[in-house]
Amino acid sequence: MAQRDASHDLPADARVATHFFPLSPALRPYVSTIYLSEVAVPGGGRVEDYLHPEWANLRFVEGDPPRAAIGDSPLTETPRFIATGPTSTATHFSAGNMRAWGIGILPMGWAKFIPLPAEELADRMTDGSAHPAFARFAPLLEALRQVNDVDAAAALIDAHVCALLADAPPDDPSILAAHQALVDDEVTSVADLSAKLGLSERSIERLSHRAFGFSPKLLLLRQRFLRSLARFMLDPSMAWIDTMDHHYYDQAQFTRDFQRFMGMSPRDYAARPKPILGAAAFARAAAAGAAVQGLHKPAG
Repeated sequence: MAQRDASHDLPADARVATHFFPLSPALRPYVSTIYLSEVAVPGGGRVEDYLHPEWANLRFVEGDPPRAAIGDSPLTETPRFIATGPTSTATHFSAGNMRAWGIGILPMGWAKFIPLPAEELADRMTDGSAHPAFARFAPLLEALRQVNDVDAAAALIDAHVCALLADAPPDDPSILAAHQALVDDEVTSVADLSAKLGLSERSIERLSHRAFGFSPKLLLLRQRFLRSLARFMLDPSMAWIDTMDHHYYDQAQFTRDFQRFMGMSPRDYAARPKPILGAAAFARAAAAGAAVQGLHKPAG
């Protein structure tokens, strides 16, 4: 696939970079990536982008706080420690001069580290420094400010999260099995999930809201959409009809899904600059095997 050069999406002299760092093996069932996004915009300017639906993320910001909104809410200034639950719609954000460290939290990681059902923070972001569910991660905000070397900072995050494993609750194997089924592109219905997991549809519904944040039907629709979006992110020269997952009946169904999950039409999205997510998709695919977090295959 042709690689995307996102430089034409940036204001003159602006710089955007996203780097992904290796994880300790012990974290791979729980964390998708540790990453650093850096934005430098001269003259007090800002860049805007849309983040696709994803699993939970914890972000620690230095510099100008971003402004962000999930769905069609107005943009508001974010806290320095942004804790975001799993999302089923796009996050619109605007960033100035900043450095943001991130931890991608997989469903197994949410159950492991966050004492809160995922549905309670689905499609929401909160101040992680103030919310008690994220108290064990809050010290990272100040600790990261004291470290200038990026590799040392990534190692600090990794070590901090590894240390949390010591007194974390035991794994629920049904969460890993459900996640593995969700990233199987031949699992397309709740009945398929039920057969794959050997659980009743009612049990899957409860598990899905608790660990994944949404109903299983919505999650399956989200996965189908993300498979299509990821192909476009890695090769924006493709026509939408060529990126569509083979489980779509027709282009009209895909367009409805696109509007549901991104808040705009495929044509409008293709025409928008993607100064951060455009290049980050390649870096993420190279480092973690998937262009978007929602397609990350869990270790287990």
